[in-house]
Amino acid sequence: MTPEQASAPHGSPPAASADRGLQVLMVEDDGLAADMLRFILEREGYVVTHAADGRLARQAIEQSAPPALAVLDIDLPYHDGFELIETIRADARWRDVPILMLSSKGTELDIARALDAGADDFIVKPFQLEELKARVRRRIRVARP
Repeated sequence: MTPEQASAPHGSPPAASADRGLQVLMVEDDGLAADMLRFILEREGYVVTHAADGRLARQAIEQSAPPALAVLDIDLPYHDGFELIETIRADARWRDVPILMLSSKGTELDIARALDAGADDFIVKPFQLEELKARVRRRIRVARP
């Protein structure tokens, strides 16, 4: 997705008011992708905490209150997305946080490995804007009925 697509008006309404202000942890090492994701999520009303690598993500997991959703890349410096899934699922406070994997590693094996490790969903980059927003809403809605 291009920055123009991310900023263009779209037909779907913003996130439901019940979702507005909810925290999302985004772990993405690519600066452009992180900026685009932050823009998209904040436009939907979420409060985004960004960790640019696995080490910063682990610090956030250890020191912060659990967010409504964690969006993780697979390829990250220091600790990859699979290690972060394990860290989240092992932490009693974070165990039930929904995890959405967002990665250019989109082979059947990568997707199966992430889901088997404890991810709740997986989107392959480049992603479709409306699909991303719908999956974020769905993961949060399922976690917070």
